[in-house]
Amino acid sequence: MSAPTWQSGALAAILAGTTASAAGAQSFMSSQRFMQRDGEVIYSTVCQGCHMADARGAIGAGAYPVLANDPKLAEAEYPVLVVVNGSKGMPPFGKLLDDEQVAAVVNYVRSHFGNSYPDNVSPADVRAARP
Repeated sequence: MSAPTWQSGALAAILAGTTASAAGAQSFMSSQRFMQRDGEVIYSTVCQGCHMADARGAIGAGAYPVLANDPKLAEAEYPVLVVVNGSKGMPPFGKLLDDEQVAAVVNYVRSHFGNSYPDNVSPADVRAARP
């Protein structure tokens, strides 16, 4: 399966999973945008499906990178660009998450799972990284 087809399928699967009930749709999504503002909730609802609850990644139908104790996260711009634009088979979540949400989930990952990067990403940093 080509990357664009896989990415579209991944987004469809995520959207289908988060909108399984009317109540879930009301609290999580509105008009094709995620409503949650908390980085931990965004991670557990969106990211953990591939990167796993412990952020140790997985290998199976694809290779899902480890985020736990990840030295690549030291440079804050890197995870921002990956979340906004996607990477390899990861879809561009910047289309579904606003600047605040991207900053929240990036800050969450950079400060959990054995990562302890003290500098926070701001919504302005995310806005500057968008194409």
